[in-house]
Amino acid sequence: MAEAKGKENVAKAELDARNKPSKKADYEVSVAKAEADYTIAKEKCDDKAGNEKDVCVKEAKAALVSAKADAKAQLKTSKANTTAREESAEARMKAQEKGSEAHQDAAAAKRDADYAVAKEKCDAMAGTAKESCLADAKKRFGK
Repeated sequence: MAEAKGKENVAKAELDARNKPSKKADYEVSVAKAEADYTIAKEKCDDKAGNEKDVCVKEAKAALVSAKADAKAQLKTSKANTTAREESAEARMKAQEKGSEAHQDAAAAKRDADYAVAKEKCDAMAGTAKESCLADAKKRFGK
């Protein structure tokens, strides 16, 4: 059911994008695909139990956050580049800065989501192994 509903939502978004092409429509298609993948992944996580299920859900959420961040960064970059084409070289520089900021924001969102997954995996451990795991995760993700 989740797959069918996801395909339906993606198909609707793609149809809208074909009928009214725009950067926003492309963004909506990307988001619909990401949400469909997330819903399917969550359903697959329901077959698991305990910490394994928690990790699975966190990984699915991390993938959703990552896909949405990438789509948002692409939309912002595209809009900034469109504006830049209409204006001057100065505007192009600003567009590049906005694009860079958007990609940095996306990278930060991905890092935060991956850190949450790593922390969840550490929860399955105890004592010094858990402390070591958490310290490694903090170091790896700059927390």
